[in-house]
Formats: sequence, C-alpha cells, structure tokens
Amino acid sequence: MNIKGFSTGMYGWHERYGMDGKDPSWEEIFRDCAESGVDAVEIDPTPELLSAAKACGLTISGTYVGLALHEPFEALGIEDAVMPAARRLAEAGGTDLVINADPKGGWENPELKTEVEFKRQGDNLTRIAAAVRPLGLKVSLHNHAATTHNAEGDLRSVIEYSSPEVGLCIDTGWAHVAGCDPIEWIRKYPDRVVAFHLRNQMGAIPTEDLLEGEIDMRRLIGTLSSIGYQGWLAFELWHRDDNHPQRTMVEDVRRSVDGLKQWITEIC
Repeated sequence: MNIKGFSTGMYGWHERYGMDGKDPSWEEIFRDCAESGVDAVEIDPTPELLSAAKACGLTISGTYVGLALHEPFEALGIEDAVMPAARRLAEAGGTDLVINADPKGGWENPELKTEVEFKRQGDNLTRIAAAVRPLGLKVSLHNHAATTHNAEGDLRSVIEYSSPEVGLCIDTGWAHVAGCDPIEWIRKYPDRVVAFHLRNQMGAIPTEDLLEGEIDMRRLIGTLSSIGYQGWLAFELWHRDDNHPQRTMVEDVRRSVDGLKQWITEIC
C-alpha cells in the first residue's frame, strides 16, 4: 500500500472551534491542520483558500459537494453546483471530487429513498463523472445516511447503477451508524474504493480520535493493504458535547495520524 498521504475534512474542525467559542481565520485553521500532522485538506480551493493552505505547507486532496442526487439530473444544476469547484480542484492539483448523496426530505427529517431514486443517483453520478473526466478527477459517492436502508441503497447507486469510473468515498463513521461494516465494503468492492472519511464510533456517538471505538482501524489498514489502496486517508473527526473530548482537535488528529503510520509500518 502506497497512500498519497493524510488529509482532513473541515466540518469537524469548525464544530470544535464552535465548542470552544472561537471564530478563527482560515490562516489559523490551516496552521492547526498542519500542526496536527496532515499533508492536505479537503476544501473548495478558491484562490484565497488555496493560497492560505499552501502558505501552511498543505496541499489539496479533494473537494466535497453535496447534491440531491435522487432528483432528476436537470434539477441538480451541475454547471453551477459542481463544475466551477471541479475546475478549481483540478487546477489546484487535487484528485478527489467527493459527492454526497444529500437526504431526501432534508437533514432534519430524512426520508427513505426508493429504488428508482437510488438508480437515478447512479445515473447522475455517471453523468457527473463524464463531465469532469477531461479534468482528470476521480468522482466518488460519500455515504452519509444514518439508516441501513438508505446506506445500502446509496452503495447500490455506485455498485449496481453507475459506470465503473464512479468510486466510493467510504465514511467509516456513518457506515457504522447505519449498521454497515465499512471494512466489509472495502473487501467486497476493492476496485471502487478511491477515498475515505475516517472516524471511529461507539454506537451512534463519534469517538474522540480514530484509535478508540468499535471499528477495528488496524484491521481496516490491513484490508487496505491487501487491496493495494493508493489514495488519500482523510480524517473526519467530530468532537461533540456527547463525546466529551479531553484533548484538542490538533492533539486528536495527531494521535490518529501517528497511530495509522505505526500500523502501516507494521502491516505493509
């Protein structure tokens, strides 16, 4: 296994700053990310953000875009909602265009999607992948559903209903919350696994860092080694009131980076 490096999404950082009553600048956020030991960040690399990230020695791994993929393609507004960010990502040297299947009915009251809608998601992903193919980007579906029905349906959107060039960005935390096994997804669909959002869980509650929790992250690394994974390992740690974090986000990302590095050395 020869990974591209360690990256991080931004949501968990902003949540932690909010807990601490902070409203930092992007320069401060990226300095914290660099101090935590990651190599890259997952952002929409607008000129301002790209400059700030580079000033801290960070590269761009990918960009995350949420879409109501279950809706007809014409309703998604790809030219405005996806293509500008995709072009910025390609120009910044990033590789992963991560598309989230936003919930039907909204985030507060998500509804169960139908099989017709799961198939439509796959068709839409195929069309998005074709649109960004000239940019050299890899499109992947990010699983965010908290129910087994929607999580498994989103998985089928890729495995059964999209073109082979569409991959999976496996969010380990959300998969676990939905009652699915992210390690089994890796084992069953090795050719589709192109990106990750890594978080551990105790049931529905995220753990403070990646190393503790019900997901066997060492086994996950072993499974990635067995399939020859070569993408980014991106963290999505989430400090909340109900997991009572005892360390800073910088400390917990650093613990997670160091732990994964140790396992990669031992296993690979």
